[in-house]
Amino acid sequence: MVGATKESDLKILKLSEGLYQKLNLKRVYYSAYVSINQDKNLPTLKSPPLLRENRLYQADWLLRFYGFKADELLNETHPNFNHILDPKCDWALRNIEKFPIEINTADYFTLLRIPGIGIISAKKIIRARREFLLDFTCLKKLGVVLKRAKYFITCKGKYFNNINRFNPNFIETNLMIQERNDLPKPQFEQLSIFDHLLPTKEDNIKCLTGNL
Repeated sequence: MVGATKESDLKILKLSEGLYQKLNLKRVYYSAYVSINQDKNLPTLKSPPLLRENRLYQADWLLRFYGFKADELLNETHPNFNHILDPKCDWALRNIEKFPIEINTADYFTLLRIPGIGIISAKKIIRARREFLLDFTCLKKLGVVLKRAKYFITCKGKYFNNINRFNPNFIETNLMIQERNDLPKPQFEQLSIFDHLLPTKEDNIKCLTGNL
């Protein structure tokens, strides 16, 4: 239950990581706390922490499928996720010395660390470059979304068209503007007994995190 108590995102994520590693759990679920009853013993929130819940789901995906560790994504200095940037972008900016990454030489697991490159895209890149060297046009033809990735990669040693140099401040500023514009507006509606027929929260999260 996210937001019901004062645990940091780091503590929640490390708990999830422990459940995966020690108990071989297949799936951990997160739910934003919604205040229904008014009581002095219950926390009072202005609104459900839905974005925080989403960030935890995105980070959980990175733990299970992208080879990240909880201590990589967060630490005691940064115990909570950035509400504007997704966890992988936030990690990349805090580890900017690992970038840019050359698309034509990086191994599969390194490709997965690039913001915007998901599992499917990484596999396509590995297969395609066996035949020829890739440039940005090739990546687009492969269906690789460059919205985030373009800031963190080179193709044949070259940066993306409008990126003249690898400048961390330039990257962060552009990503912050981009992500702020993309943040969904919170919407609340009364649940009905027929909600089980609609797409589940897990279905929606998969759509959001399928290409981190």
